[in-house]
Amino acid sequence: MFDKLKNLNHKESGNFFLIAGPCVIESKEVAIEIAERILTYTDKLKIPFIFKASYKKANRSKLDSFTGIGDTEALNIIKTIGEELRIPTTTDIHNAQEAVLAAEYVDILQIPAFLCRQTDILISAAKTGKMVNIKKGQFLSPKSIKHATNKVKENGNNSIMLTERGSMFGYKDMVVDFRAIPKMKKIGYPVCLDVTHSLQQPNQDNGVTGGDPEMIETIAKAGIATGSDGIFLETHPKPSIAKSDGKNMLHLDQLEELLVKLVKIRKSLI
Repeated sequence: MFDKLKNLNHKESGNFFLIAGPCVIESKEVAIEIAERILTYTDKLKIPFIFKASYKKANRSKLDSFTGIGDTEALNIIKTIGEELRIPTTTDIHNAQEAVLAAEYVDILQIPAFLCRQTDILISAAKTGKMVNIKKGQFLSPKSIKHATNKVKENGNNSIMLTERGSMFGYKDMVVDFRAIPKMKKIGYPVCLDVTHSLQQPNQDNGVTGGDPEMIETIAKAGIATGSDGIFLETHPKPSIAKSDGKNMLHLDQLEELLVKLVKIRKSLI
């Protein structure tokens, strides 16, 4: 499943994998704190862990929203975390040129849901040789994401994973159709459930995306129960002051307890 990720621990544990971290790099100190604590929990529970953080946020609601601390500085922080903690890392890209740039720093290139049909981005990501995580657009059916995977595969890269992140439900809410997980798995690649983004409440009148973090445990449990290979979530030690997506993040203090519950569900299915 993850042949290219030589530094991914606990691959033989039979557990789900976890992609987790802050929404965006805010500072080196905060990023390292989050990564170290997640690694402690995942090592204890033998969960394969991939650290995730955006190096910049290119898709914000308002012009004055936080977008990042600087591309190179943020990418270097992600790279340092990967090297020092010996874990794989991922970040999202927003155009073809960013694929080439980010590939120098991370192990997995993440294609944002809004951009999952952008052919030039998919081709550029494929040609880096890195694993490509394609997040299914909020507007796509589960089966139609296969066309995005073909764009990567037909450019010489079959190291792909897919992420379900919910579908638009009206203008200001998201819903997860859990039938999507087995349908996407039939395409032939690992499938991950993005728990926290599927609980977003977008398009708020004040320009700040809302969320429903109280439902994180429910959605995550359902994801494991319906066969998701992995769980994606964003977490922060102080979500109320996080610079992006704080409204739908999991508090870092709640992560270990959640993972314990998810491991129990996973074991019951094996």
